[in-house]
Amino acid sequence: MTALKARLDAEVALRNCSEELCVEKPDPLMIARSTRDECHALTCALFAYGNVQAIVAFLASLQPSWIDAEEEYITQATEGKYYRFQTAQDIAQWLITLGRLKAQGGVEETFKLGYCNDGVLGGITSVIETLYDLNPYRSQGYTFLIGKPIKRIAGTSAMKRWMMYLRWMVRNDSLDMGLWDVITPSELIMPLDTHTFTLSKKLGLLQRNQCDLKAALELTDTLRCFDPHDPIKYDFALYRLGQEGQEIGLGSPI
Repeated sequence: MTALKARLDAEVALRNCSEELCVEKPDPLMIARSTRDECHALTCALFAYGNVQAIVAFLASLQPSWIDAEEEYITQATEGKYYRFQTAQDIAQWLITLGRLKAQGGVEETFKLGYCNDGVLGGITSVIETLYDLNPYRSQGYTFLIGKPIKRIAGTSAMKRWMMYLRWMVRNDSLDMGLWDVITPSELIMPLDTHTFTLSKKLGLLQRNQCDLKAALELTDTLRCFDPHDPIKYDFALYRLGQEGQEIGLGSPI
């Protein structure tokens, strides 16, 4: 694993630059960084599924100021918009909900309520449950966007978009924004998607065969052996390597 750690450390250093977030290499984080606002960043994270070019184009069409507008205006402003599973009504109701969350203290403050009792997973659950409490609106696209509260680890999805959002909020470098101080980078959980899962299995970083929350926790524990203070610093590099289909070229990692 020593050679693998050295290779990944080099990749992290190489990727930690603004050039990794550009038109040629689009990423929803580039839209989130344009405002450095925790609420707009949550929109960017939760809509980050599907084709990355389509994600960025859609996010660029949203005005961050809409969540501060009157709810009737939000409905009018989003008329005709859609993104994959989300209709115009889903998008409008999401922004209305987010505005209500901002008015009652914001995302970090809501996260703290659950985190104090149940750690990071409790913090995420606190935000999700509060979002549902703030707006009775429901649809398939709306609930897909927000996700389900974490009741147990077994059988739960990897919560990739939520874990990625926390990475953006907590870590602070040329990529991540470091807007929060409620938790430290050492407490973050790996944002596990198909690219990262497949590459991590190939490299011997992960043994679990299912891409779920248990796998995300296992991979996080493995990466803590590389850097106990900031294990998720490897996320963006692993994601890019998997996305680009690059070979690490170390032979067998075990």
